[in-house]
Amino acid sequence: MKKIGVVRWDDGPDADRRILIGCLSALAGTIFLDNFSGFSAHAGKRGFGVLEVAEGTFVHRGEHGLQRPDNHGDISNSGFVIGRDSVAVIDTSGSYIAGSELRKSILALTSKPIRYVINTHMHPDHVLGNAAFKGEHVEFVGHAKLARALSARGERYLEAARRAMGEEAFNGTEIILPTRSIDAPKKLDLGGRELQLIPQTTAHTDNDLVILDEATGTMFAGDLIFSGHTPALDGSILGWIKVLNRLGDIDAKRIVPGHGPEMMALAAARKPMLRYLNAVVNDVRKIIAAGGTITEAMESAATQERGNWELFDEFHQRNVSAAFAELEWE
Repeated sequence: MKKIGVVRWDDGPDADRRILIGCLSALAGTIFLDNFSGFSAHAGKRGFGVLEVAEGTFVHRGEHGLQRPDNHGDISNSGFVIGRDSVAVIDTSGSYIAGSELRKSILALTSKPIRYVINTHMHPDHVLGNAAFKGEHVEFVGHAKLARALSARGERYLEAARRAMGEEAFNGTEIILPTRSIDAPKKLDLGGRELQLIPQTTAHTDNDLVILDEATGTMFAGDLIFSGHTPALDGSILGWIKVLNRLGDIDAKRIVPGHGPEMMALAAARKPMLRYLNAVVNDVRKIIAAGGTITEAMESAATQERGNWELFDEFHQRNVSAAFAELEWE
C-alpha cells in the first residue's frame, strides 16, 4: 500500500496544518475530494479519508447512519497519533473492512509500528474494526470495565452487525478483548510523545475512556460527545452530565467527538449535549412527578430537540426510556 495523494492547506499562519490522505484499493487509480464539510477520499465503492487535525494527529470521520452493507459499519470517528517510535490507534470503526481501511491510511503515512489500539468504549461501531490490527506486538487498551462489557455483549454485537451489513461487509469481523485495562489515569509513550488515558465514571457507558494527546492538546472523547448525531444513552444520564461538566478540567485545545466533525472546540461540543441531556432529565422528572408512565415520557419528553439532531427517531425514545428507569428511583 502506498500514499496515493496528499492535499495540504492552511487557514492562516497559526492554523492547524491539515492533510487529507486518500487510501485507495489496488484497482483504484484516482482520488477526488468532496466539499470540506463532508469530504472523503474514495476507494472502490466507498471512500476512506483522514484529516490531520494537529501535528501527527489524524482523524477519520464516519458517516451519520446505521450499519449497512454499503458503509461497512463505518459510522463513527476513529483516529491515530504518530509518535517518534510508534503509532496509537484510537477506535477502529465498525467492521474488519473499515478497520483495514484505517490501517491502510496509517501505512500510507508512516512505517512506524502500530503498538496500541485504544478503544474509547464498548460499542460495536468503535471496536469491531479491532481485528484488522491483530499482531504480535499490538496491545489492545481499554477501560477496566471494557473486557467485561464486550464479553457480555460481544456475540450479540456480532450477530446484529452480520444481519445489518450482510456476510460480505461483515467478513473478518470479530471481538478483540483488551490486553491492557485502565482503571486509573495512565500515560502511554509513543516515543517523545505521551498519550494520557483517563477512565471516566459511568456516563455514556460504564467504560468510557478519554485520551489526551499531550503534545497537541487534542482530546479524543469517544461518544461522550456527539455532534449532529443524536446521543445514545447506555449508562447514566445524570453521570453523563457530570462527566461532561468535568471535561473542562482537562487542558485540551480541541476535541474529537465520537460522532460529528473531525474536531471541535470543547465549549461548542458540550453545549448542545448538555442542552439535550438536561431537557430529557427535566421533562422526564416532570412526567414522573405527575404520575406519568414511561410510555408517556417516550412520546413527549424533550421532543423540542427533534430538529437539532440526526437519527432522532432511531435513538431518542430509547434514551428517554433509559432515563425514566434511572430517574424514577431518585
